[in-house]
Amino acid sequence: MPDRAPQPVDRQLPTDEARDLISLVRDIAQREIAPSAAEEEDAGRFPREVFALLSDSGLLGLPYDAQFGGGEQPYEVYLQVLEEFAAARLTVGLGVSVHTLACYALAAYGTKEQQAGQLPAMLGGGVLGAYCLSEPASGSDAASLRTKAVRDGDDWVIDGTKAWITHGGIADFYTVMARTGEDGPRGITAFLVPGDAEGLSAAVPEKKMGLKGSPTAQIHLDGVRVPDDRRLGDEGQGFAIALAALDSGRLGIAACAVGVAQAALDEAVSYAAERRQFGKPISDFQGLRFMLADMATRIEAGRALYLTAARLRDAGRPFAKQAAMAKLYCTDAAMQVTTDAVQVLGGYGYTADFPAERYMREAKVLQIVEGTNQIQRMVIARHLAGPEGR
Repeated sequence: MPDRAPQPVDRQLPTDEARDLISLVRDIAQREIAPSAAEEEDAGRFPREVFALLSDSGLLGLPYDAQFGGGEQPYEVYLQVLEEFAAARLTVGLGVSVHTLACYALAAYGTKEQQAGQLPAMLGGGVLGAYCLSEPASGSDAASLRTKAVRDGDDWVIDGTKAWITHGGIADFYTVMARTGEDGPRGITAFLVPGDAEGLSAAVPEKKMGLKGSPTAQIHLDGVRVPDDRRLGDEGQGFAIALAALDSGRLGIAACAVGVAQAALDEAVSYAAERRQFGKPISDFQGLRFMLADMATRIEAGRALYLTAARLRDAGRPFAKQAAMAKLYCTDAAMQVTTDAVQVLGGYGYTADFPAERYMREAKVLQIVEGTNQIQRMVIARHLAGPEGR
């Protein structure tokens, strides 16, 4: 059978430095991540040593300032790095995206003293972060969260439960949104909580259909005491911080979705070239060729959409609508592409001997995390037609 190893994606990168960065990322992905991805996902093992390597290599703080240990890369480049990692193993790509999300509040709203004291470890010191907004009773309706932070002298005491927390139980720090005032979005404040804080504990990780190597767990805060210098931004500013973080985080999910879809397409093309029926490769049959063409077109369209949004962000222009569009389109496209990849492989696609079924299971969660795709449609519609019920 012919050797049809997938060709690297032909990327449009703005600098030679960015091209060298992508080469480094591909090398790490091929040597350290992809070879053990299937086995470790099946075992539900989180690759902490890979994240230590990424931190040592300067790859956990790419979009942040160099003065604090970041890579100072534009989002246009950072997202393509995420795509490469997600193609090798979604647990890694998504983990880097979530860590970047968890760093956002401090990087964008922290004081200079807070940033100097905490960001270097977060961006290149081997620590791993988690982002805590959702709760058991407030997912899409995040502004109704009930976790409370009460002022006690120079400290805050936090009580409540956060749900669906990626890296829950293994994170070194948690960016936590808690209610400090009135009901609704204006009464929420952001805090940076150490992973070893007294009173903080994690529930047993959720048993998921995919992404099994990435722990997702509830986080319980029972009288967790943090000093006021771990409050991020002003009191009552937390919900605005959370939404700003999610605009960028949605682009990370979009890039991860394109990475998973690209991996599924590469698997389908390789299999179709090798599998023979009726005396010729099945890639010669027009019906299957059209499927592959549609899969590739969806991937290219998704990549172009997330890069357009990233370039708006890099230029300092509004990008929330485009971020929602990218998250919506790319994750829906990933679900379609991975489903089609299973179909191309036929019965083999439904077995764990090939990665197509894993890609399909993993793609599904990307339509849900960081705002379901129904929420993305609401966000887009508000930009077009204004708020509901005016």
